[in-house]
Order: sequence, then C-alpha cells, then structure tokens
Amino acid sequence: MCDAIYIHVPFCVNKCEYCDFLSFKSSGSERDKYVEYLKREIELYPDYSYDTVYFGGGTPSLLKPEDVEGVLKKLHIAVGAEVTLEVNPKTVDYDKLKAFREAGINRVSIGVQSFNEKHLKTLGRLHDRDRAIATYEAARRAGFENISIDLMFSLPDQTMGELNEDLDQIIGMKPEHISIYSLIWEEGTPFFEKLSAGVYQETDNDLEANMYEGIIERLRGAGYVHYEISNFALPGMAARHNSKYWENREYVGAGLGASGYVDGIRYKNLVEFIPYYDKIDEKIKPVESEERVDSEAEEEYRFILGLRLLEEGVEASGRYLKRCEELERNGLLERRGKRFVLSQKGVFLANDVFEEFLD
Repeated sequence: MCDAIYIHVPFCVNKCEYCDFLSFKSSGSERDKYVEYLKREIELYPDYSYDTVYFGGGTPSLLKPEDVEGVLKKLHIAVGAEVTLEVNPKTVDYDKLKAFREAGINRVSIGVQSFNEKHLKTLGRLHDRDRAIATYEAARRAGFENISIDLMFSLPDQTMGELNEDLDQIIGMKPEHISIYSLIWEEGTPFFEKLSAGVYQETDNDLEANMYEGIIERLRGAGYVHYEISNFALPGMAARHNSKYWENREYVGAGLGASGYVDGIRYKNLVEFIPYYDKIDEKIKPVESEERVDSEAEEEYRFILGLRLLEEGVEASGRYLKRCEELERNGLLERRGKRFVLSQKGVFLANDVFEEFLD
C-alpha cells in the first residue's frame, strides 16, 4: 500500500536558464483549472493513508494557500505526516507562508541555489540574496520548524571562495535540511546553448570534485549528517518523503508529467494539458507510459537507489553479493554489518558503481 504522494505543479514565474523540468508560465485562471483537475485525478486513486506529501514543480508556491488546502483535503493524511511544499523566494512573503502553514504544510524546501548576486543572475533566478534570507526568516516566523534549502555548485566561473561564502551563510542560518546540486548542462536549455557557443565553460572536473568534498567537510563539521549523496540533515531530520524513493518504496505521482510507482508498476503521466484534462474527464488516470517492474528490475532499482543512502546502504545476496564483493575489493563499497555502503571513494564515483547493477 502507498503511503506517499508526489504532486506536480508545472508552473513557474520564469523559466530558469539551466532548467529542463516540465514547467510553464501561467495565468491565475489556468492554475485554478489545473488545481481542480488535480483534485479529480487524486480521486481516481484508492483512499490511501499518506505519511508523506510532497508538492514539487515548477513552483508550487505560486498556488494560493486555499488551493493547496483544497488538495490536501482530498487526501487521507496520517497523524504526524511530513507535508512539504517547494518554495521560490520570489513568490512568497510572511503572510503567504503563514497561510500555507495553516493550510497544512509543515515543511518547506526553499530554492535558494546561491547567495551570490552574480551567480543568481547567471542562473536566471528572480530573487536576490536579501530576498532569499528574508524568505527563510519569514518561514521561521510563520511557524516552520522543518526547512530545507537548495544549494547549487559548479556554476559558471564559480570559485571555491564563493562556494565557501555560500556555505558560511547557510551554516549560519542552520536549516534542518540541505540539498546540494551540481550544475547539469541539459540539452535544449539556454545554458546548454551558451555552453555550445563558448559563452560558458564547464567547471574543471578536479575543481568540481574539490567543491563537493569541501561541501561535505563543511556541513559535517557543522553537525549535519550526510545521509544521501546529495542531501544533508541535522540528526533526525532527513527528508522522509524523498527517503522513500531511495528505499524503492511505492508512491502515487499526481499531476502533469508526474511519475509514480504503484502496485508494481512505474508510470509517467501525460505531459500536455489537453490530453491530461481529457483523460480525467473520462475518469481515467492520465498515464502516458508504464513499466511492470519484474523481480530482476526490482533488484536493480533496490541497489541503484539504496546505495544512495550512505548510512543504510543495501543487503546483498546471490550474484549481487559477488558484485558488491568485487566493488569492495576495488575500494568503492564498504561493509557495515550485513549491508554494503558506498565508501568515501565510492561516493565520488557513485555513477560508476550504479552502472555495475544494470544488466
């Protein structure tokens, strides 16, 4: 049975130049229509008891708090559930954050990305350093005791000193959770076009590795647990919803282009509004594609996802045990009781490790 739901909100104020996520500019009326269909889509699923709810995007904080509350009222939410909303600093103030808190949101993930004005402009972010800090402080005043901040690194022309300034700021704020992302040059984005035209250059591999290592050292030194390859949390504050992905657990994915995993089937929703709406009008789940996960694929997912969890790792047997033992001999995995976890070397070569479990 599913106890998690991801809800996709595909709207943004402005498309960031590095982003290839499914998101669009929109009017208030378009968002109102989408929310109504979203609630109808949710009704097509069994009345699961959800222990985690995650509004992602896009920019979910573009929605009105009453719309978010309306969606939440369609869900059977368990006592003590983690209910997360991704927030763009440009779209909220204290009053709106307080209204989200009263609507049932108890965790916010703030898309800061950087506190450096130059890099924020390069990324196409609409907020500045002061707005990012003010949003965090407003969330605290609004009653949020579980705040996550997104931080990007390996940005065009970023220096180690600039990254350390970002880390100084974030450590001083003491959010419960920090997610880090190295810049990925996605084809079809303005960033990739500028890379191809020679406007930007990719960060040197050694510098990027040094940046990642520096982030790990600084955040661990500040009391954060590096519990997943790209995520850090104060003790006991790991992201419960995202951890379910890495534990290969099932979850509902609702909304345009959302992915889900229910009853042994991984699926992806339609990515265009009209077909999405038409299916829901027909009282049919708006699924575009699906994959039945057999036992072999299940094991592959279990290792590729589970090894991302640096504290827990995975337990191995059979042919996968031999692969883990070989990776252990190569210094990429370590044993922790009956389980295997990525070694320090393995964390930096994680993609190479994951490829070993793809047949």
